Order: sequence, then C-alpha cells, then structure tokens
Amino acid sequence: MKKTFGKKAHHCLKGVLVFSIFLAFLLTAPFSRISAKSSSDLYHIGAGIYDITGPAAEVRMMGYANLEQSSSGLHTRQWSRAFVIGDKNDENRIIFVSADLGIMPRSVKQEVVKKLQSEFGDLYTDDNVVLSATHTHSGPGGYSHYTLYNISILGFIKENFTTIVDGIYQSIVDAHHNVEPGHILVNRGKLEGTSVNRSLDAYYNNPESEIAQYEDEVDKTMTSLYFTNIAGEPIGTLNWFAVHTTSMTRDNKLISADNKGYASYLYEKEMETDYSEEKTFVAAFAQSHEGDVSPNIYDNGRKGYGDNEFESSEYAGRKQFEKAIQLNESASVKLKGSIDFRHSFVDFEKVTVAPEFADGKERKTAPAAMGYSFAAGAEDGPSGIDFFYEGMTQEKYPLGSVNITSFLQSMIGITPYFGWISGTNYPKLWKQHAPKPILFALAKGKPYPWTPSILPLQIIKVGQLKIIAVPAEFTTMAGRRLMNTVQEAMDDPDGLYVIAGLSNTYSSYVATKEEYDMQHYEGASTLYGPWTLNAYQQEFHKLATALKEGTEVDPGPTPIDLSTKQHNFQPGVVFDNVPLGKNFGDVVKNVKSSYKKGEKASVTFWSGHPKNNLKTGSTFLEVQRKDKDGNWIVVASDWDWETKYLWKRVTPGGATSQVTIEWDIPEDVEPGT
Repeated sequence: MKKTFGKKAHHCLKGVLVFSIFLAFLLTAPFSRISAKSSSDLYHIGAGIYDITGPAAEVRMMGYANLEQSSSGLHTRQWSRAFVIGDKNDENRIIFVSADLGIMPRSVKQEVVKKLQSEFGDLYTDDNVVLSATHTHSGPGGYSHYTLYNISILGFIKENFTTIVDGIYQSIVDAHHNVEPGHILVNRGKLEGTSVNRSLDAYYNNPESEIAQYEDEVDKTMTSLYFTNIAGEPIGTLNWFAVHTTSMTRDNKLISADNKGYASYLYEKEMETDYSEEKTFVAAFAQSHEGDVSPNIYDNGRKGYGDNEFESSEYAGRKQFEKAIQLNESASVKLKGSIDFRHSFVDFEKVTVAPEFADGKERKTAPAAMGYSFAAGAEDGPSGIDFFYEGMTQEKYPLGSVNITSFLQSMIGITPYFGWISGTNYPKLWKQHAPKPILFALAKGKPYPWTPSILPLQIIKVGQLKIIAVPAEFTTMAGRRLMNTVQEAMDDPDGLYVIAGLSNTYSSYVATKEEYDMQHYEGASTLYGPWTLNAYQQEFHKLATALKEGTEVDPGPTPIDLSTKQHNFQPGVVFDNVPLGKNFGDVVKNVKSSYKKGEKASVTFWSGHPKNNLKTGSTFLEVQRKDKDGNWIVVASDWDWETKYLWKRVTPGGATSQVTIEWDIPEDVEPGT
C-alpha cells in the first residue's frame, strides 16, 4: 500500500486530483424546487464526525437478537459521519450520513430532521437528508419505535436513542459549518477476497439467464468518492460496498463498529483525523445491497479470516480500506452537473404492482409478516433453535398441520402481548404470502403494528451519480434489479448507480421473487410478500422518471409517529458502589513493571457503572507515554483498535463492578514509560 496518501503528503495527491473526477453527493433545495442543470464540477462540500456510542454495559445489542448479548465494555466507539453537498451556487443541498449503527429507524430520522429544521428552517428536510446505517451487530439497541426491533432489547432505551440522535445531528451541524468550495472525484473497482454469498441455494434459484450476466455471486464493486477543497486539500471520502458488518460474532459483548468501522478508523488514522475537532478529515464506509453478503469468507459464510472475530474484522476492514485508498489515489474522473433528488412515502402493505413490473399479471403486496425460517437466523448468525431451519415453506408446513411450530404458535396465541401476531390466526395472510408459512403477523400487532408499513423511498443525484436510498437490506440480485430499473427510467446508460442500504427507516429484507420462493432467511424476512421487490421497482421507476423529467412526485402518506408510545422493561442503575473499605479507582490488579512490543498490558480496578456517564465525545481510558520533559502524551484512547474496556459486575445483581483495561502494544510503538 502506498504511504503517500496521508495528510502529511496531501500535496502529492494534489497532482492526481487535477486529473481525477470528483463526485459530489446529492440534492436540490426543498422538494418543491427543481434545480437547473449545470455542467460545473464545482460543489460546496462539508464533512463532520461525532460520537454516537451508546451505554457500554447492560444493554442488549441490535442485530443478532441474542438474548445473552448485552454490552459489557467497549472495543471501538461508534461514530456518525456526515457530508453536506451543495451545487456550484450552493443553492441546492443534500446531506448523506453513514452511522455505525445496526439499523437506521424512522424514529432517528424523524427526530434528527426535527432538530435540523429547528436550527436551519426548511434547508434540510426528509427529502434531501439521507441517514444510512453501516449495520454493525455490536452496538446497543433500543432506538427504534417498532416492537420487532426492540423486543429482544427489552424495549426502548431512551438514553441510547438520545445519544444517537444528538450525535448524528451534531455531525451534520459540523458538516454544515465546514462547507467550502471543492471537487468530488469518483472511482469504481472490484474488491476481491472480502465477501461471499451466504445464501447460494436461494441465489441460484434466480433465472439462469440473469445469473449468467454477472461474474460473481455477490456485487464486489466499490464506488468511492474523494472530496477536496479548491486548493486540493482533502476533506473526506465516502464509499459504498456491499458486505454485512458481522465479522464480530453473536457472542461478542464489546461495543464495536466491526469491519466497516475498522476501515474508517484506518483511513482516518492515515489522514491524522482529530476526533475532538469540529473540522477534520472524515472517512465513511457506507452500506449497500448486502442482504445475502457475508464477510465470513469460509464455509459458506460461517467463518471469517483468522483465529478469532477480531482478526476477522481486521481482515475485512483492512481490505476495504486498502481498496478505498487505491481507488482514490487512481481516480481520474470528477463528478459534474446538478444536484437533485426525489423522495416519497409509500404504504408498502397496499401497493398494486402493474403487470409490467410483475410477471405479466397485476399483483399486490401484503401486510407485514415473517416466515418460519426467520427464526432460523442467517448462515453467519444462526439462532441455534433446532426445529427452525432455512427453507421452511407452506408445502412442508401447511396451515393447520401439527408440528412443533404450530404448537409454539398456539402458546404464543394465548399470551396477551404476543397473541395478536400469532401467524395461525390469519389464513388470509398465508394466501397472500405464499409460499411463506406465517410465524409472526407483524402488521396485526396491538395497539400498534410491530413493523412499519409506510416506507421512505429516495433518489439523490450528484452529477453522474445516482444514490438509491432504500429502507431495507436488499439481496445481491434484488439490488441489481433495482439499479437496472432506475437506470432504464433515467435513460442514462453511462450514469453511476449505487444502492445506499438501511437508509431512513428499517423494514428487514428484500429478496427477489425467486429467492422468496425458497424461503431462506432473507426470503422469510421479506415483510410484504412475494412481490415486495417488484413494488420497489415500480415505485422507484416513478421517482427516477420524475427526476429525469424535472417533475414533482406525490409526497405520499405521513408515517405514524410512535415517539410517545414507547416502553422500557429494563431497570436503570439502581445501586452503584464499591466494597467496604474500597474506593472507586482502587487497583485490583496492576500493570507489570515492563512489557515488550506485541504483548498485552492490562489493569483492573473498582469502577462505577458506565451507564452513569457514556463519556460521549471523550474516552473511558488513555494510554500515555512520558516524554523527555516529564509530560504525559496520549498514545491511545478507547476508540483505538488496540485498546479494550471490559466491564463486569463482581456479583450478579450486585452493586459493585470492576473494569479491566487492555492495551495490545503495537509493534511500531515508541518505547518509553
């Protein structure tokens, strides 16, 4: 890897930038304004980054739905990375945020936009703001307003929600204030050895003629943008690459931004990013159509590289980082042209799909429901429940049959809270969702549905680039079909198209009809029935056509606001103390007197509960070295990959706790005290 790309050597990159293309991001001013076309490659660009790390103890993590996976410390912090992009006259703007979160629920987007409008009026709205999640499975949950995504967390965690909203908002505010004229270079390339299709049986149920059009079973394309000001000084970088952020396993209990977070960390370390500054270099590795794409490249997506999950995360993250560096260094094309966008809310439980977007017949979507195979989990994160497996269809498990799943549903049916969603209560849904056997009828939840029905669809245009923001996890082929549909509607064969996955709300998965028929995990988790993808294609075709023709679109129905309907079933910190005769901070096990490079230094002490202070914008730990003048210089903090903050209760349910801090001493560290 070339080392001439750091901040110290950005003048070396400057020459490359002269011949490179710049990509800018999105937008036009509020929805009612249609921006004029322009051939200019000048944009107004700002970047910002802010801490969104949730409680580092005793909050269940979002992603694997593992009831035993509660946060017990911190490996890396979670960050919100924001980019503001305006056109050459800075009249039309868009915002793109990539956040180290498991999902991006409507609850967060709703509150962030509300705060933005309180500060900036109508400059930023639902229409021109994209919030996207990287999909790490190692962050505290409880920040959605929908029951399905909070149930394993034991409800809504207000402290985590507020930290996330405030952090995303602050990253945008910083980006807003950092806006300056500049350029956007764009480049694309294939990243090998980082991703595999974890659901091959379903993938190969797609038409052979369609599969033959592609070299790979996953989309290995990375699309990277590199932002500089007009002096050629770097502002930041943003890329999209489809791979699950699941190198860390369902057994991990340390907050971690996983492989995409590590890629960002490496890039920002290379560019000497200062997380305490409002203006600094920002490197975002955003998510794309990763629905069936695993970073665990061995044993059909079940095992990652190396001997443990940390080595697996390092490998997948470093591969993404090195590819982004290579693409940015060799970029030779600038984004040029107008910023524009279209946005619409669509009730996905009531879409009539025209014949030309289906199979030649008019089709309909259905109220949200999950299939039996949802409970099996994915190949790289199986639930371990023996009697659920991938491929459970109505043919094998018809409604009314006697089996363990029907017994479980009968038990669910008699409980006050869960009874409404028992699939056996709704024969009509079985017909609408066939061949999916209905485990949970999520749309039937009381007093409110357990998942959203009204979804935000959004396209952002920045010059040649079109960003298709989707509120779900699209499989490889589903993403390909949607990009093809938008490209055909735009009638722009030379344009650049990317899927920005997990954007603006979350509604589980989207598989192709053929994949859906197999009822693997992704198909069983496709909420609105077998024609879900076709409905997306139809509705995005409308947005793309309006974008091309410069016409407006129907804003659609307003999503339900559940912000005042939230409950939490997890107690806060009731007791927080130390044993008799001890003080907070008293050392239990001290460091050794000396260490060699490559060894692990550690210390254990009596601690307070980390829920009492999240250390937002700060750190739980510092590694310091004494310089020749006797001053202590910070070498590492809790966001550095080589440190770990490990918390534990000394006695279950007790009032006392201990923290162990570990530092894996790098080989290139400067020796000292």
